[in-house]
Amino acid sequence: MTAPTPGRKRPTISDVAQRAGVTKGAVSRALNSGTGVSSGTRERIRQAAVELGWSPSYAARALNGKALGTIGLVVRRSPEILDFDAFFASFLSGIESVLSGEEHATVIRFVPDAQTEATTYERLFEDRFVDGFLVTDLRVDDERPAMLHRMGAPAVVVGAPEGSSDFPTISNDSREAIRSLVHRFADTGHRRVAHVQGDPGMLHALQRRRHWEEALHDFGLEPGPVEYGGYTIEGGAQATERLLDRGERPTAVFYGSDLMAIGGYSVLGEAGLAIPGDVAVAGFDDITLASFASPPLTTVRSRHRELGSSAARILLDMLKGQEPPAVTRMTGELRLRSSAG
Repeated sequence: MTAPTPGRKRPTISDVAQRAGVTKGAVSRALNSGTGVSSGTRERIRQAAVELGWSPSYAARALNGKALGTIGLVVRRSPEILDFDAFFASFLSGIESVLSGEEHATVIRFVPDAQTEATTYERLFEDRFVDGFLVTDLRVDDERPAMLHRMGAPAVVVGAPEGSSDFPTISNDSREAIRSLVHRFADTGHRRVAHVQGDPGMLHALQRRRHWEEALHDFGLEPGPVEYGGYTIEGGAQATERLLDRGERPTAVFYGSDLMAIGGYSVLGEAGLAIPGDVAVAGFDDITLASFASPPLTTVRSRHRELGSSAARILLDMLKGQEPPAVTRMTGELRLRSSAG
C-alpha cells in the first residue's frame, strides 16, 4: 500500500469515494464489512484505497495484531452535564467497563448546535478518529441515524426511536413501571396527578410523558397539569413553583427525573406542604441520593450502567463482523418509598 506523502493531508473516505466514483457509505461498507456492494465495486474501492494510501482504522489495527480502537459519543449539551446528570455518569461507567477490558477507548465530544454536531460526526469518522458511534439523547425527528447511515458509519442507537431504525437499538422500557406508579397514586386516592417533564425536545422525555398519560387514562383519570424542568434541580424547583401557582394544586407529582423531584422537595417544604401527606412525589432514574432524601423518594429505576455496557458490547461485536440484535430492551422497575405514601 502506498503511504501518504509526509506533509500532505491524510486521505479521507471522501477522497476514496471520489476516486472510485461511489458514495462514502459504499466505501465504508466495502472496506469494513464487505457487504452491500458488488464484488466489482468492492475491488474498485479497494484499489482506490491502495492508490491513496487509505485504510479503515479498525481493519488496519487488526492486521497489525492490535485490538486498540475507539468508539465515539457526540453530545449536543454542555460539558457541565457531567456534574449533575444522572444518566451520563452511569452510562459512561458502563461503557468503560467493557472497553477497558478490550483495550478500547471512548472519544467524547460536546457540541453546542446541530451544525457542529453533524460536522463532528463526519470528521471523527472520515479522519478515522473513531470506528463507530453510540447515539444518545434521541430527539423528535432526529436526523443523526439517517446521516450516519449515509456515511456508512457503524452505530448503535441508545433509545427507542419512533418507527424503524437502520441501526440496532437498545433502550430502557419504563412503560410498565410508570403504569405501576400511577396505579399506586390512583389506589391511594389521588385524582389530580401532575407531571414535570424534562427537555421537551428529547424523545425519552416525551415517551415518559406518554406513558404517564396512558396510565392515567387506563385508571379513569384525566392528566393533570404539565410543566417543564429541564432535568435539573433548579428547573424542577421552578416547575414546582409554577404548579403551585395554578388555581388547584395537584395532590401528586411525577417528575421525569430524580434531580427535578429533589428540586421540588425544597419548594414544597417552603410552601408548608408535607410529603406525602399533602403532595405525593415520585421521580425517575433511582440515583443514589433518592433513597437518602427525606422522605426517601419513590422512583422508576433505569439501568443506565447496564445500558452503557450492553450498547458498547453490541457495537464492538458489530466492528468484529458479528450480526447485532435489531432491538434490545431493558425493563424499568418501580422503587416504592415513603414519598408516594
